[in-house]
Amino acid sequence: MPQRVSLLFGVHAHQPVGNFPEVLMDAHLRCYKPFLRVLYRYPDFCFAVHFSGWLLDYLIEHYPEDMSLLREMVQRGQVELFGAGDTEPVLAVIPNRDRMGQIETFSNKLAARLGQHPQGAWLTERVWEATVVPALADCGIRYVTVDDYHFLCAGKTHAELNGYFTTEEDTRSLDLFPISENLRYKIPFSPVDETIDYLESLADNNSSNTRNAAIYFDDIEKFGIWPETYQWVYEKGWLEQFIQRVLASTKICPRHYSEYHAAEKTRGIVYLPTVSYIEMNEWTLPAQSAGTYADLVQQAKASGWYEHKKAFLRGGIWKNFFSRYPESNWMHKRMLGLSTRLAALPEKQRTVQMQRKLYESQANDAYWHGLFGGLYLPHLRRAVYNAIVELEALLDTCIARPACFTEDTDLDGVEEAYHQNGILQAVLKLDSFASICELDAYRLKHNFGDTLRSQAEHYHQKIQPGERNLPSHETTGIASAHDRISYKHEIAAEDMVADDHPRGLFVDRLDGVFITYQFEHPAAENNHFQSGNTAHPIHKHITLNHNRLQVSYRFTAKMEHVFSTEINLAMPSCDGMGGRYLYQGSIHGGFGQLLELTHLTEITLDDDTLGGSVVLMTSSPVTLFAHPHFSVSQSESGFEKIMQAVTLLLEWPVTTQELIITLAINSQENAS
Repeated sequence: MPQRVSLLFGVHAHQPVGNFPEVLMDAHLRCYKPFLRVLYRYPDFCFAVHFSGWLLDYLIEHYPEDMSLLREMVQRGQVELFGAGDTEPVLAVIPNRDRMGQIETFSNKLAARLGQHPQGAWLTERVWEATVVPALADCGIRYVTVDDYHFLCAGKTHAELNGYFTTEEDTRSLDLFPISENLRYKIPFSPVDETIDYLESLADNNSSNTRNAAIYFDDIEKFGIWPETYQWVYEKGWLEQFIQRVLASTKICPRHYSEYHAAEKTRGIVYLPTVSYIEMNEWTLPAQSAGTYADLVQQAKASGWYEHKKAFLRGGIWKNFFSRYPESNWMHKRMLGLSTRLAALPEKQRTVQMQRKLYESQANDAYWHGLFGGLYLPHLRRAVYNAIVELEALLDTCIARPACFTEDTDLDGVEEAYHQNGILQAVLKLDSFASICELDAYRLKHNFGDTLRSQAEHYHQKIQPGERNLPSHETTGIASAHDRISYKHEIAAEDMVADDHPRGLFVDRLDGVFITYQFEHPAAENNHFQSGNTAHPIHKHITLNHNRLQVSYRFTAKMEHVFSTEINLAMPSCDGMGGRYLYQGSIHGGFGQLLELTHLTEITLDDDTLGGSVVLMTSSPVTLFAHPHFSVSQSESGFEKIMQAVTLLLEWPVTTQELIITLAINSQENAS
């Protein structure tokens, strides 16, 4: 009998918590449903699958017939289920108690709903840190899959990476399977013949008694959702042809990870560095550093040594996203604070709802950005904040917090002042801007301060203003999303200008120049600020009253100047149909439009998605300039402009000694 290579074939299916129903429907129709139905016809083709917990719940509820096929494939021994954290967190960035809780929750869900308790686990974004080993091992996970790149970074060679290895941490051991980068880029993008030839070549490279493994585990979305893949994989029959050719081959044997793991021995001990997949090295770096890294990579490729030595040319690690994006760091530290509060709660007071909301706040997608990752997507950040705000309210009913307190939540060396009354919470950044960085409405479970400032991104240099589409690379197969340059929207140079200030609420200027404030009183409940301009002192005072946030400005000297304040509001409808300005009894356009009004004293921002409204009131007439705040980002679908916030700029010539601005936040139940 000829030597056969063991094909360990696995796919990972995930949709972010809070994703749009139409996106989920499209993903099911173009990917999950056809993939499962093709595989169902070939019971001898063994494969592994990981559906993230929230997505699995959704599919079982909305598409029970297809999930019944999956359960049947599990029962007949065709499918091996892989575990993970239930809401797809990056395990390395949540507390160990939550790692174990997330893993156990999902493993129990798989056993209850699909009839199998997992031995293997999928690591979100293949983010590896040795600190995750104890939690995985203590939860009964025996092996995980990570990229072969991780092993190359530890000094291994490609020739060695044809089986699994063992690592240990804090007396617990875990086995590691190296996912083949060659297979990740070939499947399903290369022609079937080319892919099969490559797999069969792996069977010829083994002279020992140990069977080589061809290890593949990657996003199922490549099978139907990525550009051109639905036609390629299903209409042109790539997937079916691939399966038929694998089953007909005398050199390829599809096996389960569990079967291979039980039959073969470890290839030895290994210790991997902190790393994710290779593209992440660039994505985690700030624009200038990412440019330097990309230049080095290009030089290495031009010199011909990159492929052989790329493991030793590394950029950043996944946690760099917290230092790169203040908004990501803020969400993360808020989540950690609530995790600590929940853990400190007496067990009899903890509820399933609290645990669920904590886990939802740990879903990875809104915390990072590259070609993938959802930090730039407001609805994904909103899902995290929905969970954070709801959990905080639940915890406050058990153990009340002070109405006012200060702390350095995000560990940036600047304290924040929290002011809450059970209805609203305003978090003030005690820096020179004296602006509000978070404004929570507990009944709406919403943070109106959830905006994203414009940042320079390394990939902006690839954008040619005015271009709509560029041709994809010529290839005998189809191009991966990594190799495409395309445009969803027209983008101008001014769209990519980085912000010079935080996108908070009440960012103040005098004659167009930012006002520099100092925190006036040590007692947090005062929330008084004074400008540093001694010639024209301005006092700023922030208070909460029921469902109203009030910001008053007192001008102690007579001025002939123009005062302005910028209020950035996260309105869930963004530039969609559900958001509109209501002024003097009529609709004055949507949030995605420009609006200018003079002598304004009151305007309402009404939002169907929010299920509520914000009423802005001023004590004296002001001029309002309103516009949408867009950011420019990349995704697998191309470069795009995404609305992040409604920006309200209020201008007022200083003619009286005081201006009071009020934001009244109403839910549909208490609107009046």
